Order: sequence, then C-alpha cells, then structure tokens
Amino acid sequence: MAGTSKTSKDKIPVLNIREFLSDQEAEPSFQYHEIFGARSIEKFHKHDFFLFLLFEKGSGIHSIDFTDHKVTDHQVHILFPHQVHKWNLGARTKAYQLMISKRIFETFSASLDLSFLLFQNHPVVQLSPKAFQLMCYEFQSVRIELKQQPISWDLIYLRSNIIAQLVNREAEQKFKDLSLYQKTPVLQRYLSLVEQYFREEKSVAFYAGLLHITPNYLNILCKRQFQVSAMFFIQKRVTLEAKRMILSTDRSLKEIAFELGFKDPAYFSNFFRSQTGSSPREFKTAL
Repeated sequence: MAGTSKTSKDKIPVLNIREFLSDQEAEPSFQYHEIFGARSIEKFHKHDFFLFLLFEKGSGIHSIDFTDHKVTDHQVHILFPHQVHKWNLGARTKAYQLMISKRIFETFSASLDLSFLLFQNHPVVQLSPKAFQLMCYEFQSVRIELKQQPISWDLIYLRSNIIAQLVNREAEQKFKDLSLYQKTPVLQRYLSLVEQYFREEKSVAFYAGLLHITPNYLNILCKRQFQVSAMFFIQKRVTLEAKRMILSTDRSLKEIAFELGFKDPAYFSNFFRSQTGSSPREFKTAL
C-alpha cells in the first residue's frame, strides 16, 4: 500500500497515518474513522501513530502485544506506535477511531499527570456511563470539525487533548498501580528511562545512577509498591520487544539478539526461555 513504511526484513509493515487519508493532500496529523459491524485482522501489524478506539457497542477480541482483551460496550482502547495488534470484532460492533500522529500526541501527553508509557500495561479502559458520554461527545465533535471548511486544527488539537485527559482520569480510578506511580514519581521516571535505554542497558545500577539513588533503594521502592524487583521491569520490556521482533521481522536470531544488546545468541535464547517458557523459534511457530 502507498505510504507503508517497510524495511527489507520486515514481515509486517508499519502502517503510516497517511494510508488512511481519503485525500492524500489533506492534513495527516489527525484522522477520524468509524467501524460498524464485524471486522477481522488475522495477522499482527503495527502503526506509526497513536490510536484511541472508542467502543459504543462491541464484542470479540482485540489482541495487543500478545495479550487478548475482550471487547465490550463502553470501552476505550489505547494503541501506541509500534505496538503489535490484531482483532476479531463481532457483528454488533459500533466504534470510533481517532488517529493522532506521534509528533502531535507527544506535545500534549507530556502535560498529563501520568506518563502514557504506563498505559501500555493497561491498553483497555472500561468507562463509566458518564465518562463514555463525555468521551463520545468529544469524538463526535472532532468528526464534525474535520468536515468544516476551513478546518480549525487548534480546536481538534484541544478536543484530542481533552480525550487524553478523560482517559487518564478514568484509568487512574480503575488501576491501582497508576496511582502508585503518581505517588512515587521516581518510579515513573524509572519506567521512562527503561523505555529509553533497555536495548543498551540492563543493569539496575545504571538506572539508579541516572535517578541519583542507590540500586538497593530502587529495589526497595519497586518491591514496596509492586511486589517485584527493579530488574523485573527491565526484563519485561526486553522480552516484549523480543516478541515483537521475532514475530514481525525476518531477522536472524543472532541479529535480534545483537539489536537487543545481547552479544551471545545462546544467552539471549536462554533469557527468552526463562521469561516466556519457550525458545524464540518455538514462540514464532506457535503464533
């Protein structure tokens, strides 16, 4: 398809927001689309943009980063660039999609109380009736504004920011760990640093140094708040990226290991098996 970003070794294309334009000359920063009825995407794929998917009515399964999420009424699904996903949506589906370019989204997500990195652990939020009505109003307002001539991009930007704020507020109320991160900003900063450096740096001491605390204290904070070690978050992020690469590229095991900072492919295979219970090859053939 035109606009698809794809390297020679990519099995799954990274879909660009421009692919969803009806007019290739139009502004690509925001896109609004609706889904009615059954839809199926059988193979995992990725986007280079953020996606809010609001279900008024829904059934079926949406798999995000290898975790299956049951689709029901009054949910919002949040998808980040380069997350892998697929879905099998039922016949009664009625949903609204708001696509936002990564560049635009990051300008207002930075102002939220919680880093949206944390929402990768909670990509599906069940909405209260009031929250759904508020969010639905903003989605429809974006739809209407995109049909105006001239389009007020400032208004669309502001309404998209409101949607992000509403999601943030609902998630805070439903997921205990998000409020814990808010109460302990150093842990939020730790996750951001892991996201930035996980390919190159896998020692707790490295991140503790950037946070100006001792590795022992960072471990104490993680165990006190989440009952896991600080190393758990590094290993979890490396494992997720390994799964994405194994599934979506034709790179060799050696190449994947090297890109993820492992000098020895055998050590990488042992690490992957310890985290998932299967070897990289077993994981690839099982999907």
